Amino acid sequence: MVDKSKLDQMLSNLRRYLGVLRGLAAASADEFVRNPDRVGNAKYHLVITIECCIDIANHVIASENYRFPRDNGDSFAVLAEQGVLPPESREPLRAMARFRNRLVHLYWDVDDAKVHEYLREGLHDLDRFGEAIARRPW
Repeated sequence: MVDKSKLDQMLSNLRRYLGVLRGLAAASADEFVRNPDRVGNAKYHLVITIECCIDIANHVIASENYRFPRDNGDSFAVLAEQGVLPPESREPLRAMARFRNRLVHLYWDVDDAKVHEYLREGLHDLDRFGEAIARRPW
């Protein structure tokens, strides 16, 4: 059974992190890439926001005794298989997990303009994930 108070805390953290990222996304691409503090802040908050989504997914999977995921990206596939997430969210969320891996393990090879692009175009996937989890009657 899902620990509702733990889940609520993780969802609250997710909303807070997304708020920071939305603020960073407001800068123009040129403004963004010229400011190393803004870029670093965005990269860090992307990592913890995506990690928060992975933690939420794995908490639900463990609590509901769903199949064990092969990797972080597969956690979202498990939730889609179980009807927790809509099927169309599966690939964008798996891509999000891969992007997190790139930020953590290949940090020297991340294009700052791509980070800004992700802020502008990818946050809605994270919002939808949080909304889908929050709507469930745990």
